[in-house]
Amino acid sequence: MEKQQIFERVRSLINEKGFTIINEDQTRPWGGFFVIDENQASAFIDCFFPGTPTPSGLVSPKILLVEPNKKLSWQYHHRRSERWRLLEGRVGVVKSPTNTEGPLITLEKGDSITIGKEERHRLIGLDNWGVVAEIWVHADPSNPSNEEDIIRVSDDFGR
Repeated sequence: MEKQQIFERVRSLINEKGFTIINEDQTRPWGGFFVIDENQASAFIDCFFPGTPTPSGLVSPKILLVEPNKKLSWQYHHRRSERWRLLEGRVGVVKSPTNTEGPLITLEKGDSITIGKEERHRLIGLDNWGVVAEIWVHADPSNPSNEEDIIRVSDDFGR
């Protein structure tokens, strides 16, 4: 499936579920993402993370789209933890408390994983587009995490 097609399909899904897209980025070399209105975080968690209580404090919902055979940077964050749930496709996840990558964990549709604050991690596209619901759980709501809170240990794209 082409990038434009998968983005259009996921945009339609988000709209059908009644969520408001406040930002979208299709320019990432690994795919891209949709940012959902933070005021809809509780409904987003109910929809995409069934049975998971909404964390206290500020939570930011997103949908990630990762292209086959591409991987996000090996990275960590000082100001957030993350929860991912695979909605479509198959993806790999690598995580570790140190800069040395751990073993590949394969997620199938419906699987979820938690990435701790400052835990090194990367998301890897496998044989098809991966569509991942993501929530950022901000460590300090008065200083929320953002895209600048990415510490890259290594990156295939030279960023």
